[in-house]
Amino acid sequence: MEHHELLILGAGPAGLTAAVYAKRSGLDVVVLEKGAIGGQITTTNDVENWPGIKQISGFDLAASLQEHAEYLGAEIRVTEIESLDFSGPEKIVRTDKGDLSADALIVATGARHRHLGVPGEAELTGRGVSYCAVCDGPFFRNEDIMVVGGGDTAVEEAEYLTRFASKVYLVHRRDRLRAADMLAKRALANPKIEPVWDTVVTAINGKTGAESVSVKNVKNGGEKQIPATGVFIFVGNLPNSEVFKGSGLDMDATGWVIADHATLRTNIPGVFAAGDVRVTGLRQMITAAADGARATMSAYAFLSELEKAN
Repeated sequence: MEHHELLILGAGPAGLTAAVYAKRSGLDVVVLEKGAIGGQITTTNDVENWPGIKQISGFDLAASLQEHAEYLGAEIRVTEIESLDFSGPEKIVRTDKGDLSADALIVATGARHRHLGVPGEAELTGRGVSYCAVCDGPFFRNEDIMVVGGGDTAVEEAEYLTRFASKVYLVHRRDRLRAADMLAKRALANPKIEPVWDTVVTAINGKTGAESVSVKNVKNGGEKQIPATGVFIFVGNLPNSEVFKGSGLDMDATGWVIADHATLRTNIPGVFAAGDVRVTGLRQMITAAADGARATMSAYAFLSELEKAN
C-alpha cells in the first residue's frame, strides 16, 4: 500500500495552506480532492477580504494557492474517497484510484451549500435555480431574479448579480441583514436590489424553467408570488463529512467535525481537522487558511514525537 507521512483530505484554502506548511516543514505529503481544487472559493466572483489584496476573483485566488503548494512540491490528486480506517496506528484512505496510508491525516473537506428543501428547488436546479452567481449570473441579463439569504455571501452575490439582472429581490427571513455592515449598506443602496423582509420561500414555480417564487411573510402569514426567472440560494452550508460516518471520528449532530480549538486535534490520535468542516465560530477563507497552518504544525509535532518513540 502506498504510504506517506501526511495525507490532507481536501484542496480548499485550508488544505492547500496545510500543504504549503507541510512542504516547508519537509514532510512527505499528498493532498486528495474529489472536486474543484480551491473548493467553494472558485465560485465566488469578488474576494475583498483576503489581506493584502484589495480585490481578486475566487478562481484566481484558488489558482494562486494551488500554484504555491505545487511550487513547493506538494502533490494534489483528484480522486473520490470511498472509505477510511482509523482503527490502527496508520490512517488508511481507500479511494477510487487506490488505497493510501499515512502516519497523520488532516481533514479539510470543507462544506457545501445548504438547500431550502422546498417544492421545485431540486426539479429546477440548473434551470433557474442556482447556488453560484458567478457561474450563472450572465444567463439572466435584463431579467428579474431573486437571491435568498441575508449573510455576507447572499448580500455580496446579490450585488454582483445587479451587473446582469434588471432587478434583484433579496429575500430574508428577518427584518435586517446578517451581513457585515459595510456590505449591507452598499447592497441596500443599490437601486436594483429590492429587499423582501421577514419572508421565507415556500416553493419555486415553473415547468421548463423558474418562472416565479411563492413566499410567505413569517410575521403576518401573508403569501404571494414574486416573478423571477433566476433563484440564487445562499442560506448557509453543510459539512462535507458523510464519508467519516462510522470511522470513529467525533462529529456533532449536524456532522461538523469536533477538534480541539488550540491544536485542531480530533479524538483520533494523528487526525486533525481544519477549515469549514470543523466546529468553529467563523467560516471564512482566512480562518480556513489559518486552520491549515495550525493543523499542519500540530501534525508535524505529532510526527516528530512518533519518530522519537520509534
